[in-house]
Amino acid sequence: MEKLTFIAPCHFGLESVLAGELKRMDAQEVKADNGKVEFSGDFNILVRANICLRTAERVLIKLGEFTATSFEELFQGVKAIPLEDFIGKRDAFPVKGWSLNSKLYSVPDCQSIIKKACVERLKSHYKQDWFSETGSLHQIQFSILKDKVTIMLDTSGVGLHKRGYRQNSNDAPIKETLAAGIVDLARVKHYSMVCDPFCGSGTFLIESAMKAFNIPPGLRRKFISQDWGLVPENVWREERARGLELIKKDAEFRGFGSDIDKNAVELTMRNAKKAGVLGRLSIKTADVKEYVTQEKLITFANPPYGERMLEKEDARRIYKTMGRVFKKVDKNSYYIISPDEEFEKIFGRRADKKRKLYNGMLKCNLYQYFK
Repeated sequence: MEKLTFIAPCHFGLESVLAGELKRMDAQEVKADNGKVEFSGDFNILVRANICLRTAERVLIKLGEFTATSFEELFQGVKAIPLEDFIGKRDAFPVKGWSLNSKLYSVPDCQSIIKKACVERLKSHYKQDWFSETGSLHQIQFSILKDKVTIMLDTSGVGLHKRGYRQNSNDAPIKETLAAGIVDLARVKHYSMVCDPFCGSGTFLIESAMKAFNIPPGLRRKFISQDWGLVPENVWREERARGLELIKKDAEFRGFGSDIDKNAVELTMRNAKKAGVLGRLSIKTADVKEYVTQEKLITFANPPYGERMLEKEDARRIYKTMGRVFKKVDKNSYYIISPDEEFEKIFGRRADKKRKLYNGMLKCNLYQYFK
């Protein structure tokens, strides 16, 4: 089991960002697809990906892939996978997944067939008729897209966006992995200055600081595959030590945040303290109309959308204010996420580049101003 194939799901629109992360950490055969990136490597890459990836939702081992248009084909395809290489005789192996544009469209039925096939495979290998499933959790996931079945094993457990610093959030938080992807697109470096005038729970500022200091986002947390006994303990120690060595303690990064809501400011400060980056941030209570730009400043903004927090016209008044105060200054840039297709017109300038993204289930555009 020297080489494994992995799948890392991600936000739609961030596939190239995640692929770049994986290539920089020496993953092999990196291939980006819609909403995911496939790659290969050994146990070190498995652990490194979990600890260090900023934009992946989780890391899955790809156990098998085949075409199935009937339940019999699904059963036989799963039964042919050497599950015993990963799952012990007492381990728990629940099944979950989805099906889209396929003849096998009933997810509960597919789930039942896949579970039955797993049991039959393991019964044959372990020579036992019943499984207590009282051991470590091995979450099996499946996807069926246009009759192509992919069977995977989750190595992460809790989603990788759970860094540990954000126990609480405001009414409309941006997911950590999405914020990290936008930070990557903005090319935040160890010497960067960043600003967020709608700081909310502080996600953009904290992810920027973690990127600038090269702090692995999963360094402090646990992963489900640690309980398997499959990955040698020394590999976990090596990769955590590697992550610590990569931290840039001498980074010159500075972050500036503000929010009109005093509670949001306090929340940002609490979260930044948990993340260990509060010392490099300056946070205050202020309206966006008080924003003052400066040279070489990278500004992120996830302003109120109107659908949930404000009426649409109120949100658009904020966009107009942003257009007035987000001025063009030498070597500064703006990265603004909004679902409003009229944003550029209201803001008053056409973006230098647009990228389609999803913030939760909401289709948005990332408006990038950098020229």
